[in-house]
Parts: sequence; structure tokens; C-alpha cells
Amino acid sequence: MIESKKRWQLTNPDEQAVQELQQALSLSSVLAKILVTRGIDTVEKAQEFLDVDLSGIHNPFLMKDMDVAVARIQQAIEAEEKILVYGDYDADGVTSTTVMMTVLQDLGADVSFKIPNRFDHGYGPNAELFKEAHAEGINLIVTVDNGVSGIEPVRLANELGMDVIISDHHDIGDELPAALAVIHPRHPEGNYPFGELAGVGVAFKMAQALYGDIPDHLTELVAIGTIADLVPLHGENRVLVKEGLRALQDSPMPAIAALADVAGVKQRDITEETIGFMFGPRINAIGRLQSADPAVRMFMTDDPSEARSLADGLDVLNKERQAIVKAISEQAIEQVEARYGEQLPHVIVVAQEGWNPGVVGIVASKLTEKFYRPSIVLSLDLANGKAKGSARSIEGFHLYNELAKNRDILPHFGGHPMAAGMTLAAEDVDELRERLNEQAKTSLTAEDLVPVVSIDIPVTLDEVDTDTIEGMRRLAPFGMGFAKPKFYLSGVKVAGIRKIGASQAHLKMELAQNGSTLDAVGFGIGELGDELTPDVKIDVIGDLQINEWNGRKKPQLLVEDIRTDEWQLFDIRGIRQVSRWSKLIPKQNQVFVAFQKETEAVFSSLLEGPIVTAQALAESDSAKDHLVLLDLPDSEEQLSSVLKQLRPKRVYAHFYAQESQYFERIPDRDQFKWLFGFVKKRGTFDFKKNGEELAKHKGWSRETLFFMLQVFFELGFVTLNNGITEIAQAPGKRDLSEAPAYKKRERQIALEQKLLYASYRDLKDWFDAQVSAKEEELWI
Repeated sequence: MIESKKRWQLTNPDEQAVQELQQALSLSSVLAKILVTRGIDTVEKAQEFLDVDLSGIHNPFLMKDMDVAVARIQQAIEAEEKILVYGDYDADGVTSTTVMMTVLQDLGADVSFKIPNRFDHGYGPNAELFKEAHAEGINLIVTVDNGVSGIEPVRLANELGMDVIISDHHDIGDELPAALAVIHPRHPEGNYPFGELAGVGVAFKMAQALYGDIPDHLTELVAIGTIADLVPLHGENRVLVKEGLRALQDSPMPAIAALADVAGVKQRDITEETIGFMFGPRINAIGRLQSADPAVRMFMTDDPSEARSLADGLDVLNKERQAIVKAISEQAIEQVEARYGEQLPHVIVVAQEGWNPGVVGIVASKLTEKFYRPSIVLSLDLANGKAKGSARSIEGFHLYNELAKNRDILPHFGGHPMAAGMTLAAEDVDELRERLNEQAKTSLTAEDLVPVVSIDIPVTLDEVDTDTIEGMRRLAPFGMGFAKPKFYLSGVKVAGIRKIGASQAHLKMELAQNGSTLDAVGFGIGELGDELTPDVKIDVIGDLQINEWNGRKKPQLLVEDIRTDEWQLFDIRGIRQVSRWSKLIPKQNQVFVAFQKETEAVFSSLLEGPIVTAQALAESDSAKDHLVLLDLPDSEEQLSSVLKQLRPKRVYAHFYAQESQYFERIPDRDQFKWLFGFVKKRGTFDFKKNGEELAKHKGWSRETLFFMLQVFFELGFVTLNNGITEIAQAPGKRDLSEAPAYKKRERQIALEQKLLYASYRDLKDWFDAQVSAKEEELWI
């Protein structure tokens, strides 16, 4: 038995709806199931979903204040006023800045940009930078991907005589800044049809309004910023990203070619995963370590060599960022384990002086991924008495709302339900930790603290092929709000299994079902190679991919989680080094059972757990998960009784036999007849003195000779006195099989044949029969 590491939430799609989509749209059963599972369950909905294009995006003037913002920008352009685009230092902020700079330059504006430095200015509107802008003669500030939290800096700008237009998508607090216009898809006084735009999506809508047409030449930037910012990929975001991905594959922008080159990917192969795992981290890296200005310059340049040089710089910084994240993550994990051990709190809050505040958000993500708890990672600046950091959350804990309950000790914070940033006094870190944990106790249940995986569809192996997997690109882009499908395979047989990788940390399997097979790979779960037995049937979930090797394509499952309710038999017969198998047996709820008295002495110094004799076991009726059978029982019934009593989930069969009888066999009747005649002819036979010589003469073992004499003695054919054998007076006629020694030898040979020397398959069949009989008894 193997328990899953996550909570599986499986959806079974309506079969009739699946068939209708298959027939009407010529879809594979897998694609139709995915659509129906995600609520796209009619032909009309499916056609609309599959055939989206830019004609489906909304009128930008449906946004509150869009008309005011456009009029003021047009006025500034006509009057040749200086405009400042005020951005943010992440990938969404960088692409938002580029979009706004591009449209304003195209319209002839006198425009420049500023991006706050994470370390010097923090996130969002900054009074010092606004004063600099005023000194530079700026008349109009247009924020992108920030601004709704900048109450005081916007008030300062107004006092200095500058107008501010805010374009943002972050959660709005209790008060809006006194800006000339606040462009926000979720404006409390607005009614825009789609509220989940990224910052770059909002900037794109402003560009659309300013151009008076859809700026399809900017969709590459929208795709990058939207995917990197992890906003839901449905509605208008899906349209913009899908179009942007198409544009990226043949984009003339030098920055795109440069990014693809340093990331080692062909531009025509760019997907949402390319952006999420290759482009996004490189763009984010610069803002985490220094000024993000070069990233904007990279996107805006028309010079391929300059773009490549700037992209190389991002790549170097990303490698540096990775090393810093690795070091801080290790320190943060050590803090958690040292403070809590296995008793994890509801919310993890760690802090340390010297941690780079630019990467603590990534570290928080890693803590949340490892421990599945809301996590806050803070960098302490003890000289100034400040703590600055980032947080990541889990489902059920709305991070922004929970932080908002602590405004008295959180003077600066902002973010989303799942992510946030903050600054507070270092002396208040412990107080914040205690408060958030008390809050979490009321909002998070024990079940909430177990990772959840949503599974789209159950599939059978005969539904999986390369055409089906390649066809899933029709459903892309995948991301937040429209995750890449997870597939569920039930009752598939493990036809082959091996651990792979230099440290044997990964798992390679061949899964089989009704004549179909599928390769499966599990990264980081190599330990399961010791827990899965041949032919065990498992349930497995994961991601279907295509593995291409030497021009040959094969479907492959990337395993995420495994479970099986089947009991398992582990064959450790013949492995003499006890240390080789004892370390594989889970220590929880285990029992080592010995049927023979001498076995305990053999194994007592080699095993950590206590050895229980079959006789002592009869006095206990508690179930055990892991049963280790050290030696052979006296009978099948004895072993069957132990299985019935303990009801194990795993059985480890060692079956040590001090003296095996299987290869000795039972002498035939001619051998018995010759020995009886020999003793009768001699009159007496001294076994102690001459037994070795006689056995050698006949090609028998000494034990075989003694066995035959013992049978004669038990049947009354001979007498035995201190090794001297004589023919008994008037021996009766009895069958050899009546002797207890003969019967015992027959039983032992049969047991060894059935348990010790049987093939794994035959041994498993025997145990299966016992388990089935046990289960039938439980039902009676």
C-alpha cells in the first residue's frame, strides 16, 4: 500500500457532453473530456474557446476614467508637456513600461521612464522619485503596474503641480489615491467586463484607447508580462496571451531573438512554458538585484547587438540570483526545521539579517512548496530597525485580507490573495508571526494544510498517443486559472521499474493496461522504487508529454503522485546481508516474526526492531502495516493464521532456513529397502562410528542416513541405543509415510517448494489466496 502525498480532486466529465463535442468538432476523447471538465461543455462554448482572436477583446473605454486619461495624455502631447512613465521592477512592470513608452513615442510624446529601485525606493510610487520628476520638468506621470497604494506620493505630486494617471491591477485598499484618473479593471466605481488583467494588460488597454485601434504589435509584450505575473489565463487574458504567443514565434523584436538565444530555445518553439520558466526569471532577476532599467532598454532597442548584450546581462544576473536563492532557501529551511521540527505551524514566518530582499519572494515560494504553508520571508535591517520581505500563500488563506487585519504593525504592504510584499519594524516580526498563526487557526482546517491537486480527467492507456498529446496545444495557453491538464490513470500495472539518475533519485516505469503500455518518469521520487513490487496495480496522476529521442516520438507520463490500495509482497529471499533489506522497511508499525526458536538468536543482533515469535504473537491481536517473515513456518496454516491476525499492508518474505530439505528430498523406497537389508544382514550398525563412511559409500549425506534410521525407529523396525542400530524383534508391516519424521520431511519440502523456492509470481499467488480468504471471512 502506498498513500498519495496530496489530496486528489478528481472530476468525472459528463459522457454525453463529451461525445457531442467529439462528434461535432472532431476532437479526441481526451480533449473533449478536458473541455467538459472545465465547464466548456457545449459545442458553442467549445468553438468560442478554441477559435479566440483579438476581435473578442473589450472596448477599453468601458474602464472607469479611461476617457479622462486619454484626453489628458493627448493634451500633454499636443502641448509638448513632459510625460513620465513610472513602472515597476518585475517582468510585468518592465513590459508594462515598454508598452506605454512605445505607444507614447509612436504618438509623438516627449516621454521618459523611471522604475523604482527595489532596495532604495521600494515598491510603488515614491516621494523622492516624484520630486526628481518635478525637478526634471515632468508635467504628467503615468504609472503602470503600480499606483493604487500610493496615497501620499500622489498627494505630493498634486501639490507640486503634476497630474498623475494611475494604471494598475493590484488589490485596491480602503482609499484610492487622489489621481486625475485611476485605470483599474476592478475599479470600485467601474464596470469593466474582465477584472483579471495583468499590469501589462491594463497598459495595453490604454494603448488601444490611445491608438484608436487594437495594437497587435504589442501582444508579444503582453504575453510575457501576463504569464510572468501569474494572473488567470482566461477571458481577455487568454485572448491576449494566445495572440502574443503566435506573435512571439516570428517577432521582429531584437529582444525576443536575444532572449530565446540566451535561454537556449528556438524562437519558433516559444510557448507559455518558455516564458514562465526561461524568459520571466531572467527579466525578473535584474529587478531583484539592481535597477531594472536595462530590461526596458532591451525591449525597446532596434539594435540586435545591443539587445543581445543586454540579454546576456540578464542571464548573468539570473545565475547570480539562482545562487543567492539557493543559499537563502537552505538557511530558511534550517530555521523552520530547527524551530518547529515536524510540528509545523499554520503560517511560517522566518527572518534573518543579510538576506537579499530582492529574492525573498522566491524563497517564500519554495517554503510554501516544500511545507505547504503560507510563508513569509523577511530580510532584517537591524541598523534601521526594519524588516522587509515577501509572502506566498495557499488556498484558503487570503494573504492580502489577513495582512490587512494587522495594519497597526504593517505600515507598508500590498499584493494579492496568494502573494504579498511588506515592510514592518523588526521588533514586530514575532508579533506578526503570532497573530497570523492565530488568524490561520480559524481559517485553515487540517485538510486545508494538505496539498491539493485538481485532476481533469481519468484516462485509459489506449486513449494516450502522440497525436492526442500534440492536439492539446489547441487548448493552450495553460497557466493560472487554466492549468495544464492533470491526468489520472487507475489500476495500471507496473510492468517494469528502475531507479535512474546519478544518485538514483528518479524513477522510470513502464505502465501496462489491457495490452497498451506507457513510459512514465517521476523526478525526485526514486525512493518509491523500493516500495513498488512487480505487477502491482497503481493509481497515478501526472502530465502527459512527448519524449523525442533520435527523431522518434513516444508519449510519456511525468508522474506527480502515486497511490495503491493493494497489499504488497516484497521478495527478500536469498539476500543474506540483512543490512541490504532491513533499511528498506518502514519503521512505523513494523513487526519481525520468527517461527523457529533458533531464528531469534540468528537475527537479534542484526535488526533494530524486536523479534516476535509466532507463539508470542498469538497473544496479541493488533494489526501491523509491515510484516517481516524471517523464517519458514511449521505449516501453511500457521502462516495463514499470522496473516489473518496482523492484516499487513506489506509483507517482506525472507524465509531463512537453517537446514533446507528441498534439495535433500525424501529417499525413495529402494534406498530404504537397501538400508534395512544392510542393517538386518549386519545385525547391528554403529551410526556414530560408521555412519559417515556408509553415507559416503552410498553417495548420501549423513543427515539423509540418519533420517532413514529415524523413520525405521519411529515405525518400530529398529531400535536405537546410543548410536547402535539393531533390527527390532518381530517388526510389523507399516508404511513409511506413517512415521512422524517422514511426515515432517514431506511438509517441510512442500513448504520450501511453495514458499522458499517458488517463483515470485507463484509466491504472490499463494499469498493472494490467503488475503482473499481473509477478506471473505471479514465479510461473513
